[in-house]
Amino acid sequence: MKLSWKIFWHSLFWILLTSFILFVASSNAKLSTLEMALIVLFFAVDISLFYLNYLVLMPHFLDKKKYGVFAVSLVGAIIFYGLAKYGLALIFKQQILEHTKTDITGFWAFFLSTTFTNIVFLFLSAVLKFTGDWFLNERIQRDLENQRLSAELAFLKSQINPHFLFNSLNSIYSLAYQRSEKTPDAILKLSEIMRYMLYECNDNKVDLEKELQYLQNYIDLQKIRFGDKAYIDFKVEGAVVNQKIVPLLLVAFIENAFKHGVANNPLTPIRLLIDVDEAHLHFYIQNKKHSNNRDVIGGIGLNNVKRRLNLLYPDKYNLEIRDLPDTYTVELSLVL
Repeated sequence: MKLSWKIFWHSLFWILLTSFILFVASSNAKLSTLEMALIVLFFAVDISLFYLNYLVLMPHFLDKKKYGVFAVSLVGAIIFYGLAKYGLALIFKQQILEHTKTDITGFWAFFLSTTFTNIVFLFLSAVLKFTGDWFLNERIQRDLENQRLSAELAFLKSQINPHFLFNSLNSIYSLAYQRSEKTPDAILKLSEIMRYMLYECNDNKVDLEKELQYLQNYIDLQKIRFGDKAYIDFKVEGAVVNQKIVPLLLVAFIENAFKHGVANNPLTPIRLLIDVDEAHLHFYIQNKKHSNNRDVIGGIGLNNVKRRLNLLYPDKYNLEIRDLPDTYTVELSLVL
């Protein structure tokens, strides 16, 4: 909160409280203008004690862990303000000491009664200080956490392009090595994919339609790599218009399916289904595993997407991975 607003709200609070005290006091007994002015004066003294502790003693001594100095300062402030109030009472003896019907005309009786008031205002200032510090620390912790998450997300996203490019270049290298006529088409398809990744994925979320087109381009690139022997059953169901999704989130699962799965058997194609129901997306992909490929599936891409899901969709997704001897299945339910 800006300083000007803090001053405004503090001033408004004290004005309202002073008005309330004057209203209560005047309703119980008829007070002269001088007596009302004295009530305001003594209340102003109490307010000054409040801010002495709030702005000076606690920040300079308590916050710096000078507990002994802080305790001595509090006792000194209580004594000083008690004496100051008694001095004012002597100046306006008729209106204060002699006007009251209670037994506080003596020094010690008056001093003890004002000491209680002083302690109350010191306690209130401490409550305000501790409460304000707690909210400030909470906000600082949230800001630091947001900065940490932003930095981590930027790092995770920076890993995606090199990882994808590495895998795609391997595929194109295989085509070039075989002197395939489809190499230029693969390079063109890769350029379209990289254009999307570089220029349209800078926002936190992108249109789901564009992300699905990116997945289709990736699948087309893999089909070029496999030639006529690539089989994938890719279906999109539901309304994908006007939906948003975090970019480059689903491609890692498709990469793993092509990398570790059997894509050249028409009897066991890679099965990929994306179903969108209102604000929910259901992603399903299954592939048959190579009989001679029993290594651990995942790597950078899968670990990356899991971390991004935890950061960007906390408590809004359910990821189930079934790694069986012959098949590998991923199901992801996501609140868009």
